[in-house]
Formats: sequence, C-alpha cells, structure tokens
Amino acid sequence: MSDFLTPSRLSPTIRKFQRLLAPMDNARLEALAQESAAATRRNFGKAIRLFAPLYLSNECINNCQYCGFSRDNAILRVTLDVAEVMKEARHLAREGFRNILLVAGEHPRFVSSGYLEECVRALAAEIPTIALEVAPMEVHEYAPLVAAGAEGLVVYQETYDRSVYAEMHTSGPKKDFDWRLACPERAYEAGFRRIGIGALFGLAEWRTEAVALAQHLEHLLRRCWKAQFTISLPRLRPCAGEFEPRHRFEDREMVQLICALRVCFPHVGLVLSTREPAALRDALAPLGITTMSAGSHTEPGGYTGAGQENLHLTTRGKAVSAGTLAPDTLATGQFEIADERSPAQVAALLKSCGLEAVWKDWDAAILDGSAAFSRD
Repeated sequence: MSDFLTPSRLSPTIRKFQRLLAPMDNARLEALAQESAAATRRNFGKAIRLFAPLYLSNECINNCQYCGFSRDNAILRVTLDVAEVMKEARHLAREGFRNILLVAGEHPRFVSSGYLEECVRALAAEIPTIALEVAPMEVHEYAPLVAAGAEGLVVYQETYDRSVYAEMHTSGPKKDFDWRLACPERAYEAGFRRIGIGALFGLAEWRTEAVALAQHLEHLLRRCWKAQFTISLPRLRPCAGEFEPRHRFEDREMVQLICALRVCFPHVGLVLSTREPAALRDALAPLGITTMSAGSHTEPGGYTGAGQENLHLTTRGKAVSAGTLAPDTLATGQFEIADERSPAQVAALLKSCGLEAVWKDWDAAILDGSAAFSRD
C-alpha cells in the first residue's frame, strides 16, 4: 500500500512542494512566508486552536532508540486509573482547555482498548474534544473509542525512510513499518473525523522526509476525503536514553517547510507543540500554524501529581527496585519541553499578535441539534 511513496510517481503538487524546499535566499523566504501567512488567513482566519496532551501511561513494550518511554530505558513508570485521568483533565479544564489529546505508550497489559474506552467515556461528559495518540489498532478496536466520544486520532510515522525505521525500532509491534503507515486509513474507516500525521525530524534528512510526508498526506486526502487532516513537524528533544539527532533541522528550515506545506496544502491544519522554544513559536504562529499546545507535561500525572503512589522503576521490560522516592517525585516524561509558558501566557501572546486563541470549537450537540454551537 506504500506505492504512493515511489519517487517516480510525484504529482504536480508534490513537485511544486519539492521546489519550495530547495535552498533559497532571505528575500525568497520572506516572500514565501508572506504567501503562507495570507493563505492561512484566507482559509483559517485568525483562529489558533489550543490543546493540551494528557499522558495516561508511560509503560511501553517497544524499543525505540529516540523515545524516553523506550522499553529498555530505566525510568519511573505509571498508568493512571480513570479517576486520576479525570483529576488531570479537570485541572486542564480549569486552565481553559476544551481540547485534550490522550497519549500513552504501547503496552497491552496496561493500555488496552477497554481501558482507553473507559477513559474516553468518562472524559466525554466534560471535555468536548478528545483525540488519541496511542498504539495503532484494528478498525474494530477503534470503533468503540469513536462511539465513546473520541473524534481525533494522531499517529506519526516517525520516519518514512524504511532503513532508518528498521534501525530505530529494534523490538516490539512498532517494528512493522507498513502496519503503522496504514493506521490513518483504519482510523478513518472506524469513524474518526480528525486525523493527524507527522514525522519526527532529526532521524533522516529533512527534505527527503518532508517530501514523503507530503506524499502520504496527498494519498490520505484522496482516500479519506471526509476527514480533516493536520500535520505535525516535531523535532527531537532531550529524553531518557540521551539519543542524539542524526540530522540537523534548523529553525530557518522549519520556517521554510511550514510555509511550503501551507502554500501547497492550504486547507490542512498545521500543529506546533511545546517542543519548540517560545521565540520560535511566536514567530511561526502567524505564518501557517492552526493548532498549538500550551503548558504541556509529557509525564503521566504531570499536571496534578496523580499516580505518584504507584510509581515503579522498570528497565528492559522488568520491574526493579527504585529505592525510597521523594514525596514529590513524578513519572518520567517522554521528552523535555522547550516552551514552558502557561496556557494563559500563550493565549495572551497570540492576542497581542492579532490572533484568536480558540479553546473550544466543537461539541457533540452539533450533530444532534440539542444545543446551540458554543465557542468559548
């Protein structure tokens, strides 16, 4: 099913995209940035959707060299129970969030579809927009999650280079490149109406990675035409295991890539996370970004300390003694964030730039007509 990644089958849109990724001088980049900003305002107005990740579990059976949750890393792990998940979610709601992304490592013993369904069902009563970033599943496993109230799914291919992918994923179900590549289509078949894809920049050469990502997006836009798509361009950040990026992807190159995506795919959302430093996020927001995270924590229980009493140390998939832990010890995060500003500070910055921070733009009542559309 990955024939769409064949270089000889590049469409006119992808060929244009390739040209926009070629080295360019400052004047040409400035012109591209202005074109991108204008396209963003035409198609998305001044709205920037804000969301927060809520980590459910950092247990994982995959060994991924670049990930802090990798099975072999000796880290403090925990899986939140539903009551603890609700505690975290209510904290985020008090900060303004109505859009939450549930994130978990891949470990069937701790994170089953039944556990996820229970979490989603509990959250759906209070949180209008729930998305998932969890292990890929079959269509029949996704369907109950959609029925419970999840309307978005995020799955990053990590790298589209098969040889690099094989090198990075040495054990666990994530080793299967094609199974992961087909995940967005299974999610669409199950009924998810918002689907996010992306690549983790730093594993392979950035231009080659970007073209493959664009090819995947173009394929999905044809096959899953009723869904809304977003693209994320996360860069590697420090994490447990101390993996170092294999390839550089500089700030200027990120600006160029975001602008090229906006010009070539004007109706696709672009997501910017707190992996990036505040100054860069501020500069990128008006150029093509439509969704941003804020005030993020990448460890389960990071917002409220939930789950602290159940922390345990594991390495190579086995529990080992952690000794006596300090009372305020938290589970290990997936990676370090760079923008540590509060959600209110990020919203204020967007307002100062003439943009509108949107905390909520969806409610299930829209489908049944039982309540007026709310945007607060």
